[in-house]
This record gives sequence, C-alpha cells and structure tokens, in this order.
Amino acid sequence: MKKTFITQLPIPACVVGSNGLITKANGFMKNVIVYEDIIGANFFALTGVKRETLLTANSSEVIIERNNRVFKIWTNDEPKENEDIAVLFDETTIRESFRSKLEADRAVIIYINIDNYDDLVASTSDDGKRAIPSMIDSIVRKWGASFDSPVISTDDDKYIMYSNYGKLNKMIQSKFGVLDEVRKIEAKIDFPASISIGAGISEKSLIETTEMAGEALELALGRGGDQAVIKTDEGTKYYGGTLQSIEKSNRGKARVIAHAMKQMIKDADKVLIMGHKWPDMDAFGSAIGVSAICRYLGKDAYIVIDKHNDALDTIYTQAVNSEDYNIIKQEKAIKLVTPETLLIVVDTNRPMLVECMELVDRCDSRIIIDHHRMTEDSFRDASLAYIESYASSASELLAELLQNYAQKKIINKFEAEAMLAGIMVDTNNFSGRTGVRTFEAASWLKRAGADTTEVKRFFQMAKADFMSKASAIARADFSEEGVAFATTRGHTGNTQIINAQVADELLMVKGVKATFALGTNEREQTIISARSLGEINVQQIMEKFGGGGHFTSAAAQSSEPLEYVEEQLRKLVKTTLEKEHDD
Repeated sequence: MKKTFITQLPIPACVVGSNGLITKANGFMKNVIVYEDIIGANFFALTGVKRETLLTANSSEVIIERNNRVFKIWTNDEPKENEDIAVLFDETTIRESFRSKLEADRAVIIYINIDNYDDLVASTSDDGKRAIPSMIDSIVRKWGASFDSPVISTDDDKYIMYSNYGKLNKMIQSKFGVLDEVRKIEAKIDFPASISIGAGISEKSLIETTEMAGEALELALGRGGDQAVIKTDEGTKYYGGTLQSIEKSNRGKARVIAHAMKQMIKDADKVLIMGHKWPDMDAFGSAIGVSAICRYLGKDAYIVIDKHNDALDTIYTQAVNSEDYNIIKQEKAIKLVTPETLLIVVDTNRPMLVECMELVDRCDSRIIIDHHRMTEDSFRDASLAYIESYASSASELLAELLQNYAQKKIINKFEAEAMLAGIMVDTNNFSGRTGVRTFEAASWLKRAGADTTEVKRFFQMAKADFMSKASAIARADFSEEGVAFATTRGHTGNTQIINAQVADELLMVKGVKATFALGTNEREQTIISARSLGEINVQQIMEKFGGGGHFTSAAAQSSEPLEYVEEQLRKLVKTTLEKEHDD
C-alpha cells in the first residue's frame, strides 16, 4: 500500500525497509538524491539520518540539505521499529533561505573597552599617552570597518559597535583577531595593551540585546580582560583571554567600596558573613576580616560555617575558643534574617558555591567580595560587588578595605594572622599570583601583629596526609607537552588542600608548564587542582568541569568517578594544547 501511495505523491518520497534499505521511490527523489537507481541502497548512509531520528521525525523537526536544497522530513503516522517506513521530503529551501537571512540580519550590540586605561596612560611617556590610545582607536575602527559595522567612541576608553548576527559569526570565525592586533602594540611598559569585547544578541528585543552586551562586557572584564564574550538567549561563549589579569595601581575603587560598605553595614540590623562550601583558609580569613570591620562599626556580625575540612581545624578552633566571633550554623543563620539583614559573601562570586543558598534568597541586601574570575552564573543582582581578578586572594582585598576605615589599629593579632594565612595559601607562600599590592597588604598585616611562625602552625597537616602528598608527587605522570598529572589515594577531608599542594610542588619540575592533581574526598567527590606558569589557561579547562579560578590557578569538583574524570581531563588538555599549537 505504501509503495503504491508514494508513486502518486507530487513530492519526493520513498519507502525504507526495516533493514534500512530503500524498497521503493518515486521520480521526485532525484531532487534529493542524484543517483540514478537508489532501490536497494541504504537510506541512512545516503541521507545521514539515523533510524531513531527518523522514527521521531513527526514530533521533532528533522532537516537535511542535499543538492543545494533544504528538505524537512516526514513519515507515515506512527512508524514501528520493525516495519517499513514511508518517508516524505517537503522542500523548504526558500523558507530556510529567508529564515537564514532574517537570522543573519538580527541586530547585535557590541561594547568595546580598553583594559586598564588609567594605568596604561599613566605608565607611558608623554608621547605615549597620546600615541597608544590613538593606535588602539585606529585598530578598533579598522576592525569594525572590515565587517561594515560602525564604531562610535563613547569615552576615552569605551566604544559601541553596531552589527548583525551574520557579521558576528564572521568575527567568531576570525577568532576576534582585533584582540591580537591590540596586544601587538609596542607600549614599552610592564604590561601589554589589551581590550575587552562584550556582544549581545537576543530575539526578544533590542533593549534585551543591549542589556546582554553590557553583561557580556562585565563578564569579559571580570575574567581579566583581553577577551570577547558573546551573550545570547541560548547561553554565553568566551573567546581569547590569553593574558593574565593586570594588577591595578589605582586604589580609588577600594576607597569607594569601603565607603559604600560602611554605609550599608551601618544601615543593617545585623550582618551575616559566609564564604563557599567547605571553606579554605582564604574564605575563613576574609570572613574574619569582614567581622573586624563590623566590630569597628559597632554592628553584630555572624560567620556562617556548617562544615569545614580538617585543614581548617587549628585556626577554626582558635577562633571559636577566643569567643570573639559569632560562628553559627546555617539553621541558626536563617532564623536570624530580617528585612534589614545584610549578607556579605567572600571568596566566591557564584551562588551555586556559597555556604547557604537560602541566605542568598532571603537577604535582599548583599555584598560580594571576591578575587576569582567571573563566570556566566556569577552574582548579577548584588547591592555592592568588589570582584577583582588581579588580586591574589579575598584576604588581600579585605586587608586593603580595612586600611580605609581607621588610622588606629582596627584588627587584632589573630585577625591579621588569619588574613595573612589566606593570602599565603592562595599564593603558595607568595610564589604565584602576587603583585605589589599583595606584598603591601601582607606588610600591613605584619605591622598589625601577624606572626609568620604562628601562621605556619595553621598549615601543619597530619602525617597520613603528608605521606599521601609525597606519594602523589612521586607517582606523577609527565607528558611530552610539559603537563604533569598526579593522583592522591584514599578518601580524606583534606583532599582539596593536598591536591593544591601537589599541583604547586609539581610546577617546580623543569620543563613543566601546567599541573593537574586529582583525588577523592570523604564525600566521594572527585577534586581537581590545576596550576600553570602562564602558557596554559587552566581556568578555561576547569570551567569545563564546572569549576573555575584564575588563568594560572584553578580548581573543580565533580560527582563522576576519579578514573572517568582523569580520562576526560587528559583528553581535554590534549585537545587544548593541539588547538593552541594550530593557532
């Protein structure tokens, strides 16, 4: 019946047997498949459509392109798994062409920002102050003109560009070459010139497109600059990001944040402070720093910690025994919330990582203080955000903020040591991710009473953990590309700390460019710590596993088994290195 039926249809049609072979076809099938005789040929091989896809063609759109034509596939009413299937081809070439043109013509708003403009101008000679911005301006405008997209200057360091989706795709194909062109400028200063690009495109409205472009630029800047971020209705994509975050010499922002933070704390009835789940030394140290600010301003503060790793035991116990700090569980914190309660989140900018998500939902007034690069799911509606990816740690940022509150001693010896410990753990004892401001913050904490011998006591580990660390380093695997992989054995609450130290230690081996240390914690999660010397962006690699961090220091957690995660990690690292080599 099907075979008779299809010969009478005015559109291409054929019958596919249960074995995938074509048993009947009408004359119009030559519009789809150019072969003279297709009877007995394999339908799935000719069309590239899988059988399971064909079985659902009536409920989900199946489109194929053949002979410069576009067809939508239909089948008989409810084809069964083991019976013949009547396949009909509805040509939609003109419709698809029109739809593609409409798609290509969709408006795109692109914001362009010169990174670290004030420092760039201040660091150059008098001639350079005019020449470098002028060169960047010329490069940006020529880049826009090459895509027939007008570029308008809105400030000394800001531009807006109007384009469409078709041209944006060409920019993507060219890998946003303007980033490389700007970076090649001979600035003759300690850091290269760079720009950040934020593009937005939405089907909803031009207003939504503009807002997305602003969010995309904010993400690009929050991730350290020198990159392009495209935000659409479907999600966010990142391009570039080959430079590490540049330390800013201007401290004006810290003064502004400190003043705004002071007012918000004074207006609150109480302050709740929390970091990320299973806090490390930096999360705890920065929380202690915020608590000191609240005490100085005469406001009750509560540090929310439900559970912590064994590595935090010494400093946590000392804080609890001092009775100077209100350290509470989530349950109590939730009961304390009122409409006037202020929530301060430290050492993370992602809601999914905080100690208690319910507090985020309940507190309308929120301050975020963090040093990690922003991601698509970072906080977007904070009342005040101080997120600086150039900083070594949240504790460094707190040390700077504290200096803006009083000339007299504002923190005690323990608080100075807690923040110094936070800086030390995130810089691997000042051997990485350090700038002038990092050492100045550490110097201020030392003057405030921090004893480095006492700080070292915070980092002592159990003998079993030390042996696990030594074993992982001894069994590390080194690839020809200069990447080291190591795995810690056993389930311990200190896996995160051990992995971080293993990754740091392996960077000391000659020829090693990046390191990855994996292990399983007591909750059977796979923990990854990643480090690099700057040639490999480990942050982007860790983001593929739901983590993040910085260009040279990042981490991730996965619910997948360690063996599977390690296999996927090795494949991703290999693909990343091959891509960088091709570029």
